[in-house]
Amino acid sequence: MAESAHYEELVRQFSAFGAVKREMNRLLPSDCHSGSAAVLALLGRHGDMRMSRLAELLSVDMSVTSRHVTHLAERGWIERSPDPTDKRSRILRLTPAGRERLDDLFRRTTELLAERLGDWSDEEVGRLTQLMARLRDSFGDCRTVPRPASPARAETTGTPAST
Repeated sequence: MAESAHYEELVRQFSAFGAVKREMNRLLPSDCHSGSAAVLALLGRHGDMRMSRLAELLSVDMSVTSRHVTHLAERGWIERSPDPTDKRSRILRLTPAGRERLDDLFRRTTELLAERLGDWSDEEVGRLTQLMARLRDSFGDCRTVPRPASPARAETTGTPAST
């Protein structure tokens, strides 16, 4: 296990990483904010799915997922059709226009990363990709995995830390 100072520095880096995410979000067209882009990316990667599965993958509530889906459907980027196995549910899928939008978003993001990481070696970019995937895997499904109580918070409040 790494030393506490390494985790403290990691926390600082995560905080600073917000600037990177904000710059990447600036690339998004005004009618396709980051939540919409995430939905398009998940449908592109995983294919057709129920809204409940999409909410799980996004790690957000169904109400948030529903707003994203409505926004995308109004633009013609996804379609909702009845689930043949459960008529109360809907299956979400990318439309050809949604695929075009997703391809455009990937192109924009790839160009930005290629520009900003142009002085990185292929090995460095590959290592960053591996470490980011490993970090995400370490967190699993953030919605369903309970977090352990923070010892510091439990001591100061007398109660376990909440999620």
